[in-house]
Amino acid sequence: MATSLEVRGVSLRFGGVRALTDVSFAINEGELFSIIGPNGAGKTSIVNCISGRYKPTEGQLIYQGRDITGLTPNARASLGIGRTFQNLALFHHMSVLDNIMVGRHHLLNNNFLTGSLYWLTGARKEELDHRRKVEEIIDFLDLQSVRKAQAGTLSYGLRKRVELARAMALEPRLILLDEPMAGMNFEEKEDMARYIVDLNEEFGMTVVMIEHDMGVVMDISHRVTVLDFGRKIAEGDPAAVLADPHVRRAYLGEEDEVLVDPDDAPPAQESAA
Repeated sequence: MATSLEVRGVSLRFGGVRALTDVSFAINEGELFSIIGPNGAGKTSIVNCISGRYKPTEGQLIYQGRDITGLTPNARASLGIGRTFQNLALFHHMSVLDNIMVGRHHLLNNNFLTGSLYWLTGARKEELDHRRKVEEIIDFLDLQSVRKAQAGTLSYGLRKRVELARAMALEPRLILLDEPMAGMNFEEKEDMARYIVDLNEEFGMTVVMIEHDMGVVMDISHRVTVLDFGRKIAEGDPAAVLADPHVRRAYLGEEDEVLVDPDDAPPAQESAA
């Protein structure tokens, strides 16, 4: 199976703080790959390194056989890497339709000069083609009823869906989803999980997802990697990873008596005589 993305020995430091330490993993083409771990484990940091928001202090990022470590986020988008954000990054005063159209900006061929001759240079046809693609995404994500609404007026769950739509509009081969279901109710999570599976299976996108809901991770992921304090502690199929004692300690808070320092143990209570 062809490899889509390789993360090779990536470390990230902010001054004296280590956000990531020697993290390595590979993601196969067409895979739905989840990154899990407790808060502060470095999950968003590694996604920011992949998308180009952060530049690793050490290590390499190889996408489709090409070293992209030094490329800008725009250059990575042009290569087919899209993403959503943990905190919504929509233009709240713009309509849903216009927010999604922004995602197609790098695919536009006409510039300021040719666009000014709207009817003569093909700019009109190009815009219509892009709007047609956007309408297909709107239909896929069931956003028809809010397509003209201002993004800022929508419910949280719908805004999450609009952000996914904008990432889809880029037509990525690899899509990075940073907690796409955070803050959603059960029904909204079910819908989002279905859309993500369809992105992977019907659209053929390779999906990298950060998610805290272990039920969702177990249900839809092909493979999982686990970070804790910026280090990778496990990787494999979801069932095997969840059964790993290191993961259960780090992620689920389960303790092993071997790890407890006797000096830290609470004093034994004396039984009443």
